[in-house]
Amino acid sequence: MAERVIIAIPTCKRPKSLARLLDAIAALRTSADISVLVVDNDAQGHQGFNLCRHLAPDYRWPLRAVIEPRRGIAAARNRLVSEALRSEAQFIAMIDDDEWPGPNWITHFLETQKQTGADILQGSILFVRDRAGPGAVSDICRATGLVEMLEGAGNLLIRRQVLEQTSSPWFDPAFGLTGGEDLDFFVRLKRAGYRFGWSNEAVVFGRQTALRRGLGWTMRRAYSNGNSDMRVLLKYRQSLKPVILESLKILGALLLSLPLAIILGLSPNHRSAPLVMFMRAAGKLTAMLGMRYNEYALVHGE
Repeated sequence: MAERVIIAIPTCKRPKSLARLLDAIAALRTSADISVLVVDNDAQGHQGFNLCRHLAPDYRWPLRAVIEPRRGIAAARNRLVSEALRSEAQFIAMIDDDEWPGPNWITHFLETQKQTGADILQGSILFVRDRAGPGAVSDICRATGLVEMLEGAGNLLIRRQVLEQTSSPWFDPAFGLTGGEDLDFFVRLKRAGYRFGWSNEAVVFGRQTALRRGLGWTMRRAYSNGNSDMRVLLKYRQSLKPVILESLKILGALLLSLPLAIILGLSPNHRSAPLVMFMRAAGKLTAMLGMRYNEYALVHGE
């Protein structure tokens, strides 16, 4: 009997990207029983919802869309989970609206799940440029097999039982506009004893725009990641030891970033590294002071 998989997509104000993703899902090569669920987090314009309603009658797979009025990526992901659990799907595959899968995406995910017995798996993300230009393309890849921790919620396959056995809200609303809701979710699952896996063959693609290759965006991203990662650490700390260790790392990064910037200033491929180190440390420091950075207050892309 074919495995039942529901593909869960959060979207907000990116109808062109969503259309590209839905086209790629329609072209999947798989024997699995597929359905597609979209949660539109734009209650005013709801362009994603309208697109799905237009495509649904002739779409290859059953396609359903709902509107989630509460703003934030955590609210959208929580609505996806609650709606997915109303289906009979054995697995929930999560993919973001600015990504699109390779044709064997689901097939490779299911094969790796059987091989590893992992409760939740992540697949690799390969980035392509929208046009020629400077800046490195940084793919997210790891060897197939069991892993200690995952890196993001953009390309996941989750056993249904994991979500049924995890209390709601699955993604903490406190991280709704800041990001970090995925790391918080993974830490909860890790502490509950679930097994993580990686499928290097379950590839999705993302577009690295000129904006995301710019130094300004890279620095803001480093600050945001540092800020949300520290907030997760503070939430789950059981003693002062991890806070003290992170404080020492922050101090070291702040002290080393200036001399490293001088040393690496003439190297085009490495001169941004000290700035990224500084901004990540600064993000962690501000989180320790109780401040948060709302990265997802703005939507980038189409």
